[in-house]
This record gives sequence, structure tokens and C-alpha cells, in this order.
Amino acid sequence: MTFVNNFFQRKNVPLSSHEKSFDYFRQKNRIMLKQQLQQKLQQRLSPAQIQVIKMLEIPTLELEERIRQELEENPALEEGAEKTENSDEQEEANDEYQADDNVDFEEYMPDDDIPDYKLMVNNSSGDNKHEEIPFSAGLTFHEFLSEQVGLLQLTSHERNLVEYIIGNIDDEGYLRRSPESMVDDIVFQAGIQTNDDEMKRLIREVQQFDPAGVGAEDLRECLLLQLERKEPNQDVVNAQKIITGFFDEFSRKHYDKIIRSMNITQEELKDALAQIIRLNPKPGNAWGGNVLEKSLSTIVPDFIIENNEGILTVQLNNSNIPDLRVNSTYHDMFRDYTSNKENQTKEMKDAVMFAKQKVDAARWFIDAIKQRQQTLITTMTAIVNYQREFFIEGDETFLKPMVLKEIADMTGYDISTISRVSNSKYVQTEFGIFPVKYFFSETMINDSGEEISTREIKKIMLECIDEEDKRDPLTDEKLVELLKEKGYIIARRTVAKYRELLNIPVARLRIEI
Repeated sequence: MTFVNNFFQRKNVPLSSHEKSFDYFRQKNRIMLKQQLQQKLQQRLSPAQIQVIKMLEIPTLELEERIRQELEENPALEEGAEKTENSDEQEEANDEYQADDNVDFEEYMPDDDIPDYKLMVNNSSGDNKHEEIPFSAGLTFHEFLSEQVGLLQLTSHERNLVEYIIGNIDDEGYLRRSPESMVDDIVFQAGIQTNDDEMKRLIREVQQFDPAGVGAEDLRECLLLQLERKEPNQDVVNAQKIITGFFDEFSRKHYDKIIRSMNITQEELKDALAQIIRLNPKPGNAWGGNVLEKSLSTIVPDFIIENNEGILTVQLNNSNIPDLRVNSTYHDMFRDYTSNKENQTKEMKDAVMFAKQKVDAARWFIDAIKQRQQTLITTMTAIVNYQREFFIEGDETFLKPMVLKEIADMTGYDISTISRVSNSKYVQTEFGIFPVKYFFSETMINDSGEEISTREIKKIMLECIDEEDKRDPLTDEKLVELLKEKGYIIARRTVAKYRELLNIPVARLRIEI
């Protein structure tokens, strides 16, 4: 108060005025410095919970790789079943170590510690011998093309241009760049001077390579390149005329226009189309490719369903997943540390602190795998019980409408957990291997008021299209009428949606001669 009075007196402010100003000053600061207590409910995931969530998302193949990685990085984790001998003593020693008040981990973690990233360098000796394990794999598509360059009589200048052309061919076998653009690029990138005529001539040479049709600019040129290698006859000539002059009509299946314009019979058109249909629209895909790429597409089921006279059992595919345990050496370290408190040094405390971190990480990892297995088994068991008729009969029509919430209510898990379990997981049954998402479908009501699965409607649509007259395919409107006759009342746009999901083209594109 004295400070405020002196301040206003120096400014020649009347007392009554500065008293009022002081009241204003005090009220203003009271508003600005007002403290409040608020209660908030927040949910934070622990590292162990985050690890469990990540474990649920990955399929069996990735889990095997994740376990191998953890075994390499964590020395406290090892393969093998957990030991039961002396487990009480080990746990008691660990508990005693954790309860020791003399261990202050913060004391051994100063701010000037060396960061981990500075330790992750290649500090091995130059005299060490590093041998790589040879990996056997087939030639890639571009390597196959490059091998054929040696069959041409080319100068070093032309060879460089041909290699550049091959490098611009995509995996489907197409050269989707114009000669003009490649001429400009090779000058700036490699300093090789050329012109459009030379580039076109060398592109024509590449188009003679195997497989037939490689190096084409578009589908039309690709088909023509393949037809050029066929033995010339009337059917091949007609096919070339169709691709050259009536490609749009051919792609849209306007066969009447082609017959009138070419003045050919329907039988001649059918023979010409047979020549075109046998061609490969993507010549690059015909090449075998890398063996490793093929192995990556292998599906390994996560669940195995067995039917023993009507009794369904669910098993996890853990054939390649080893048992894990905590290394007993670290338990012995805890016991030695707690039993020898008189000779505890800083180095010993540092070693025990490191061991404790690794043991905790190993236990979290083992618990996460156990919880993953329990969650997967519980979820898949609920799905099998819900879709029991399908797993007994193997017919799609027995699939009931099922959504994530229904399985979540049965298991007590959250919907997000059920979604993580169903993503990228496969189940092996006696009827084949299915993705877990296959058993989830939406609900529709038939004319009897019963709930049916949309998968059942899709199957009936597929049967109707398979039995249709290919010369006069069923339109979406006709499919709506057929489904209505069978008791399924759905709109035309819904039929079109299901048809697209089944990868079935419109009626006009399904016409066959």
C-alpha cells in the first residue's frame, strides 16, 4: 500500500484519486491472477498397453519377425518354456530389489549421459571379415530385357540409349514416355546427344524383345505388336483391322458397328475376337519375376478351425512361434545384489539398473503375446459360435448378418479391439482359407421380414449372372426383378453397388457372340 501511495504522490495525483486507482489496480490483478481448480478425466495408455495393441494388429508372419527382432535386441529374453524351479526365490529376490530404498535410479542417470544415437555407429575393426549369405533369386523383368541387348549389333552410344529405354519401361511392360521427352532427359542426365528419329528406331528394336508386346506406348500398340508375330491368316488380318480402325468399338463391345463397317459375318468376327482375347494386355506381368516377390504373397492362416463330428475347436497357428522366458542370469544378478548389500558399488548398481530395464521389457513383451493369444482365441471363438452353421456346412447362404458390435458384446472387448483382430487375419477351415473380415456383413430384410446377410444376395446375383444368356445379358433392372421374385426387395442402385463389389461389368460389356 505504501509503494502505491508513493507512486501516485510522485505523479501528483490526489489521494482520493489514487485510492480509487489502487482499488482498480487490485481488482484487475485479482482477476488476472485468479487460481482455479479443475477436475478432468483423462485416459492414457501405458507402454505395455500400447505394445498389446500393436501385437493385436499384426498377423502371424509379422509376429514371428517381431519376436526374432526382440530376441536379438533384448538379452533378458530367450527362447524356451518358463522354468518352475526356484521361481519363488527369484521372485522374492526381485521384489526385495525393487523395495530397496537405497537404489536411486535418478542418481545414475545424469543429464550429461551419452545419447543412445551416438552409440549406434559402426565401430567394428576394419580387419573383421564380413561375409554375406548368397541369396538365390530369379531375374527381374528389366534384367531379362537387358540380357537381350547383347543379341543386337549396337555401338556403345546406341547401347546406352537402349539401356535408357529399358529403364523407362514399367512393370507391366509399357513405355509410357514419348521419344521426344526421353531425348531431352538423356541429354541433361547423361550428356548423350541423340534425336527423335534415332530414339524411335531403337524403341522399335526393343519392341522386338521377348515377351511379345513389350515397349508399347498403349494397349492398342501392345496388341498389334503381338499380332505381328502370329502366323498371318484371315483371322489375324481381321483382328489387326479391328484393333487399328475400330478399337473404341471393340473396347465398348459395339459388335454390330464392326460387322457393318468391315462387311464381315458374325462368325468371322467371332474368330477374329478369339485371336485378340488370347493376347496378353500386360506382357510384363507374364514374366516370372523375383522369387522373393512370390513368397511375400503367401497367406499363412492365423486360426485353424477343426470340425470333429459337429464339435468346432479353434486353435491359433503358433507352429513357428517359440516359447519365451526371462533369462535366469538376470534373476541371479538380482539375488546377488540384494544378498550382498555391503559391497554394492556404483558399477554394480548401474548393471542392475540396466538388467531391470531389460527384464521389465522382456516381461512386458511376454505378457503382450499372452494377452494377444487370449484376445484372438476369445474373439475367433465368438465368431465361430455366431456363424456355426457356416463352419459346419461351408455354404455362404448360412452366413448370418454380423457386425463388429455384436462380437464386441459377446466378448466384452471394445469394438476397436475386434476391428484390430479381424484386420489382416486369416482362418483355415475344411472348406478353404478365408479372411476374418469375410464373416462380417451387413443386414437386409426380405419380404418375409427376416434378417438376411448381404453376402447371400451377392451369391444369388452371381448365380443369376452365371446362368444368363451371354448374347442378351441381364441388366441391373432385370436383376432387380429376378431378386424381387426370389423375395429380396432391393433398389437398382444397390444392385449396381453389389455388382461392382463382385467386379462384374455392366450388361453391355458382358455380351458374347
